[in-house]
Amino acid sequence: MSDTPPSLSIVVPCYNEGQVFPYCLRHLEGVLRELITAEKISPSSYILFIDDGSKDTTWQQIHKATQRSLSPSNPAVHGVKLSRNYGHQTALMAGLSRVNTDISISIDADLQDDIHCIALMIEKYQQGSDIVYGVRKDRSNDTIFKRSTAELFYKIMELMGVKQVSNHADFRLLSRRALQALLSYKENMRYIRGIVPLLGYPSERVFYKRKERTSGETKYPLSKMLSLSLEAITSLTITPLRVISALGLLTCLLSGVGGVYVLIKALCGATLRGWASIELSIFFLGGIQLLSLGIIGEYVGRIYLETKKRPSYFIEEEI
Repeated sequence: MSDTPPSLSIVVPCYNEGQVFPYCLRHLEGVLRELITAEKISPSSYILFIDDGSKDTTWQQIHKATQRSLSPSNPAVHGVKLSRNYGHQTALMAGLSRVNTDISISIDADLQDDIHCIALMIEKYQQGSDIVYGVRKDRSNDTIFKRSTAELFYKIMELMGVKQVSNHADFRLLSRRALQALLSYKENMRYIRGIVPLLGYPSERVFYKRKERTSGETKYPLSKMLSLSLEAITSLTITPLRVISALGLLTCLLSGVGGVYVLIKALCGATLRGWASIELSIFFLGGIQLLSLGIIGEYVGRIYLETKKRPSYFIEEEI
């Protein structure tokens, strides 16, 4: 890596973060100011906020912050306002596509991720890493339900052959070439934390303890977590389709064995009983077929949406 301090952009997606924005801005400005003073990053570094169609005062506060940043004593702040709410992953990609710095670090506006890891991430980059993942040491702050479902999700993804970093969300550093490689993925439905490991560039991890949210509400309720999990599976692996094929083959084999058994019994003159078991098997197979159709439908639906090649987002304003 060059001895010249790299230029840094901190990319922050925001959705209805009016309550937490002043806290976020103050602390990120402080980190940027310290790094510039220590000559760890270039003075041209900046913070980029992406307003993902917020309904509160988030954009007004971003706009005010950009005006305030015109003072030489304040780090530069830029803002992008999307035309509506497109979702966290799309907002993050919108922000990453607008930066032009040597390195970029993405972080959520609630700052539950440890901003003091930013300096360590930059050190890892200077040591030769193109990707630096921010990874939680533990999930002790989560509820038992969220902790257990997260562990189950990572285990399922691992069994399906998906390579991703456990306990890592979207707090990461990307070099310029890693970012360009990520942006070359053109699908609209991107599961970013699953795509980044596919880039293959040298990577490192920094570990931290995730803090409690200072104010506002989480933007990832159960429904959104389930949707993200489904998107992760259908965008990164076809294992569920292979499981369906294997299940169909197994059912055919068992049916063949059962047919031979019934034929032998009939030739021997034995009377077969068991209408209940027959109906149970019919309902069971019917349920399997509906579930299989649903899984196939998810893949077909995503293919349908991707083939339309619609724009991922529209920018209403940029400052």
